[in-house]
Amino acid sequence: MSAKGRFITVEGGEGVGKSTNIEHLRMLLRAQQIGFVETREPGGTPLAEEIRALLLVERDESVSSDCELLLMFAARAQHLAQLINPALERGDWVLCDRFTDATFAYQGGGRNLDWDRIAKLERLVQGDLRPDLTLLLDVPVDIGMARARQRGDLDRFEREQLDFFERVRRAYLARAEADPERFRIIDAAQSLQQVQQQISQVMQDFFSHGS
Repeated sequence: MSAKGRFITVEGGEGVGKSTNIEHLRMLLRAQQIGFVETREPGGTPLAEEIRALLLVERDESVSSDCELLLMFAARAQHLAQLINPALERGDWVLCDRFTDATFAYQGGGRNLDWDRIAKLERLVQGDLRPDLTLLLDVPVDIGMARARQRGDLDRFEREQLDFFERVRRAYLARAEADPERFRIIDAAQSLQQVQQQISQVMQDFFSHGS
């Protein structure tokens, strides 16, 4: 195993079960006695969490798509500098709930922003850093949104129309198709046991060959 840590991200739209399945990933990493840091985007540091709150709160003022995009990358720059890069450099693995693929999906797909502009910000903020493995939890939008509504109050993003989330899902799947070596698509519409069996198999392969 290399001295530098590995970077694993979990992606997906609303109601795909990220929180529950990140808990399963946490268990798998501990079983391998791997030191890791768990975090999320936007967020992960005190300042980045403040930016997250700005992004998610429902407000009377319309938030421009460019403002939203730049706030995402502002939070990411702080997150990378203060948490992700130091953890990887000291040899810890990083398990992150969403990363830049979410920006391509939500701002690129959902908001119809130019992917080339997002890619330029990605290079500016991240340099060459990309996740080593991305698990994309995928469910049809109607199923995901029904699950999300059962959780209670919806944030500013979760209040979007269904066609927004259809674009988000298509963008995620396009990202996965374009980078099959990094992405593993998990059918998250199945039972929790079946979903976690898929994840366990992916991680077993990654532990054996990806490190």
